[in-house]
Amino acid sequence: MTYESFEYDVLVIGAGGAGLRAAIEASSAGVSVGLVCKSLLGKAHTVMAEGGMAAALGNVDDRDDWKVHFADTMRGGQYLNSWRMAELHAQEAPARARELEAWGAVFDRTKDGKILQRNFGGHKYPRLAHVGDRTGLEMIRTLQDHGIHQGINVHMECTIIELLKNGDRVVGAFGYDREKGRFRLFTARAVVLASGGIGRAFKVTSNSWEYTGDGHALAYRAGAELMDMEFVQFHPTGMVWPPSVRGILVTEGVRGEGGVLRNSDGKRFMFEDIPDAYKSSTADDEEEGWKYTQGDKNSRRPPELLTRDHVARCIVREIKEGRGSPHGGVFLDIAWIKERLPNGAEHIKKKLPSMYHQFKQLAGIDITQEPMEVGPTTHYVMGGIRVDADTQMSTVRGLFAAGECAAGLHGANRLGGNSLSDLLVFGQRAGQYAAAFAKEQTTAAINSDEVEAAARHALEPFEREGSDAEGPYQVQFDLQDMMQAQVGIVRSEGEIQKAVDGFPGLHQRANRVGVQGNREYNAGWHTALDLRNLLMVAEAVARSAILRKESRGAHFREDHLEKDPEQGKLNTVIRQGTGGEMDVVQETLAPIRDDLQQIIEDNK
Repeated sequence: MTYESFEYDVLVIGAGGAGLRAAIEASSAGVSVGLVCKSLLGKAHTVMAEGGMAAALGNVDDRDDWKVHFADTMRGGQYLNSWRMAELHAQEAPARARELEAWGAVFDRTKDGKILQRNFGGHKYPRLAHVGDRTGLEMIRTLQDHGIHQGINVHMECTIIELLKNGDRVVGAFGYDREKGRFRLFTARAVVLASGGIGRAFKVTSNSWEYTGDGHALAYRAGAELMDMEFVQFHPTGMVWPPSVRGILVTEGVRGEGGVLRNSDGKRFMFEDIPDAYKSSTADDEEEGWKYTQGDKNSRRPPELLTRDHVARCIVREIKEGRGSPHGGVFLDIAWIKERLPNGAEHIKKKLPSMYHQFKQLAGIDITQEPMEVGPTTHYVMGGIRVDADTQMSTVRGLFAAGECAAGLHGANRLGGNSLSDLLVFGQRAGQYAAAFAKEQTTAAINSDEVEAAARHALEPFEREGSDAEGPYQVQFDLQDMMQAQVGIVRSEGEIQKAVDGFPGLHQRANRVGVQGNREYNAGWHTALDLRNLLMVAEAVARSAILRKESRGAHFREDHLEKDPEQGKLNTVIRQGTGGEMDVVQETLAPIRDDLQQIIEDNK
């Protein structure tokens, strides 16, 4: 076969916040950079991040600093975080935010012209720099506008299906043009994975169609280790009605601006279940919580701004006990603040313009007049590719990862807003160290047999016909249905084991998937190729979940309700065995530095 061939010093796979920031940094180091994105440039899932980016700028409350941010991140992650990544993130996020501003990001402002910051779940002080509820969109716009002047070559609507190695080092990637179906071969001295998450492995998700775990699966097949895949975050507030919009994100910014959660009885149920670790900082009455959302330094935050895992489980409890909304969710009410603020409706529209239009257009609801119906939706994976904290290199030489597809920063549960600053901090580091690595390498030969094998495998679905062939969409649907039901928000040994037992059959079915037509614009073919990655990451989640016999962060076991102090010292690590099997083990975390432990103690 013949392929279009491209050669770069650094190849970045994924054009969201992490990929764009990595490409900008690598290009500024004087190396040639190729940027591959599965969709169109500007359609990255980063645009769906609405609430803001967490950075301890101290513009609204001058008591905030990197040490408090670090302690909040570690506490939110239940201390399973890579403490070095959490330290770097907290220290460098303010510089990355100001850098984005210097590149043209138009943040909301305080009265004295500083970047405005809002409250968010799990953060002690107002910390999220934001642009209304469209922060991710502004981030992507700014990075793209800045990046196009850096000499980066962009390959849009291109899917990578295999990483290529020479010995123990990654030396390129093989993929195809989604529009015409033509194969593309990329030679690179270093590769950065910034491909996002795995949400499409579940039935109800806020994630768009691109999130099929491509980076996780590519790295795993190339020999890299994955870590902590059991920790999947279910955002407490996604749309539940009508069915066509189920799962679409409702930003935490609604609660940050004063939105409250009520059950069908009209009761604010979050006051009933405040964890001991948060009782000293969480309001126990409505008045105090309202003052906090208005920036009163002496008030405690409302319980709606507890960590996402806790809020999601409280919502599930209300639904299961018969106090849910008519369509299987609960009510999120921001309209009530009209009683407190003059021109309350206009205030809501100004602070939450995307949410106002989203509900008006998709659900026929005016959020300034009536409550929204919301429920948990699969949102984010804390687990991912195991990387070095400083360089972001994986356990395979020349392969780097940043953003959601990399593990470590968030531990057992991510705080809202930490994702956007994560993209910038570690995207910058991945680009910096990938460029440095590339400068030290020579261009290595590509194994043509590997390329031919990848091409043949990709085309196999066209060769399957007859009664034995199955459509890819049904296999994908059954996988999503199984994961939602058996490895969802509330887990148990028996249900997870059913999922584990179901994977061999799903793999067999995926290997029999057939598609019709030709390679141009063939969505069925794209889905068939995505199945391989979806099955791999879903199995990694299930096998990790069955191994962790405790409840911690986003991983909740109804048969092991308490935290296990011993398991709290262990990360779950996944490797590909010599026979191709998935090996899942637990390894002890590195001891935290004494000075960082003291910061945690000082900020409890």
